[in-house]
Amino acid sequence: MCGRYTLLADEVEVLEEFGIEQPIKNYQPSYNVAPGQNVMAIIHDGKAKRAGYLRWGLVPSWASDEKIGYKMINARSETAHEKPSFKRLMSRKRCLIAADSFYEWKRDGKEKQPKRIQLEDRRLFAFAGLWDKWEKDDKKLFTCTILTKEADGFMQDIHHRMPIILPKEKEDDWIKTGEQSPEEAYHFLTSLETEGLQAYDVASYVNSAKNNDEGCIAPLV
Repeated sequence: MCGRYTLLADEVEVLEEFGIEQPIKNYQPSYNVAPGQNVMAIIHDGKAKRAGYLRWGLVPSWASDEKIGYKMINARSETAHEKPSFKRLMSRKRCLIAADSFYEWKRDGKEKQPKRIQLEDRRLFAFAGLWDKWEKDDKKLFTCTILTKEADGFMQDIHHRMPIILPKEKEDDWIKTGEQSPEEAYHFLTSLETEGLQAYDVASYVNSAKNNDEGCIAPLV
């Protein structure tokens, strides 16, 4: 799964990396992005790519209660094209979720050791995500979820699941306009290869979502 990550790049880096022309309103880097927070996402509106914030934890448009979002921070890519919560979104509400590393906890007996995981060859990247709009009474929410897959290669020794990181050349294909079937989106995801990853241990300081400073990424020595 993916339950914490970082986005330390400044606004200019994000705009340049993802080819976005308009400034990002209220942009804020983070050492410890957590579920329930607003996260930096990119969509395509049919004319251009747009960057803005979505709340992490998907609330489907048909949900009766927004609290469902806390259970839907991740979507399994193997079944998202079949599930009522995600099937429609796989067709036409795909997004990029900007990041530069993520955290995962490796179990060692009764203990769990947090690790910071990065790409070997580039800093900024995008998770494959889905988003939706929820309305009730006078309240509107724009929320998202991160797609995951079975861990492969490097990640297998850390956890059995991992977020889907899109290859740079596939990012625009994921959010391109024009509806495609959920099955087509599924096959797109299964065709992706995992890039090289690297990891190092960090302190349990990162366990608390209240902590959001350099202490979260400091190597454990």
